[in-house]
Amino acid sequence: MKIAYRITRALLYPISLLPFRVLYAISDCLYVLLYHVAGYRKKLVRHHLETCFPEKDKKELKNIERGFYHFLCDYFLEALKLLSISKEEMLKHVELRGMEDIQQCFDEGQTCAAMMGHYGNWEYLTTLRLGWPRHPDAIEAFIYHPLSNDVFDQLFIDLRQHFGGVCVPKKDILRYLLNCRREGTKLLTGYLSDQTPKWTNIHLWLDFLGHDTPVFTNGEKLMRKMNNAVFYVDMQRPRRGYYIADFKLITKTPNEMEENAITRRFFEMLEENIRRDPRFYLWTHNRWKRTHEEFDRRFKVVNGKVIPIS
Repeated sequence: MKIAYRITRALLYPISLLPFRVLYAISDCLYVLLYHVAGYRKKLVRHHLETCFPEKDKKELKNIERGFYHFLCDYFLEALKLLSISKEEMLKHVELRGMEDIQQCFDEGQTCAAMMGHYGNWEYLTTLRLGWPRHPDAIEAFIYHPLSNDVFDQLFIDLRQHFGGVCVPKKDILRYLLNCRREGTKLLTGYLSDQTPKWTNIHLWLDFLGHDTPVFTNGEKLMRKMNNAVFYVDMQRPRRGYYIADFKLITKTPNEMEENAITRRFFEMLEENIRRDPRFYLWTHNRWKRTHEEFDRRFKVVNGKVIPIS
């Protein structure tokens, strides 16, 4: 794996050195191949858009669809840029808002959690450590699910750790958080909170973009356990290559909120984000592959645990 990874990185690194304008020219070519030639998951994307936005006409949906595929190609090239981009150049492309609130939490000895969806270029949130100059020792941790391909798994770890963040496999996150608390570490933990849970991890269904949607609740449980100040990351892309990451406080007292209230608020805010500009959401993800009807047919909940119906 090490040899394969070194070869892959050696091939990709020179591409990351190219100016953004050249990368976007490459992205435009990739768009033609991905959308017009390969038609990558086009039926799934079209179905998602039609069912999430029944009020929009075919012309509007087609424009969103094309805009999404253009953005998807940009996303891959922008992420690749993280192999070599400097801090100074990165901060020209990402505006971090709400950092004073996070620094205030660190001042008060409270750790933080940031909830985000697959919207905009979430890889660029690896710049967060550049946004709290009063606390250069604070850690930004990313919870991630290891990829099946070892080479690309290591590649994305390197991309996400380029500015000093730490990637933590989700199976190890509780131990990691407890260790940080014991050591008094200033910490912000990033949660990609809109992924599809496995059947046995479904404990909550929400109306999200007009669909009955199964959602993760384990993230909220961890935030309550760690008494985190919880923020939602409102991503905007005002123009190509430039992002605004606005950290909006959900709560500083998670245990005073009703059960699942944080998760519900996250999905409300994410839907507002998506409806503002749908092009930048990850529509190729089969978000609604699990249905409530199938869940009720195959599983039951016993003492809070989801078990198959025998």
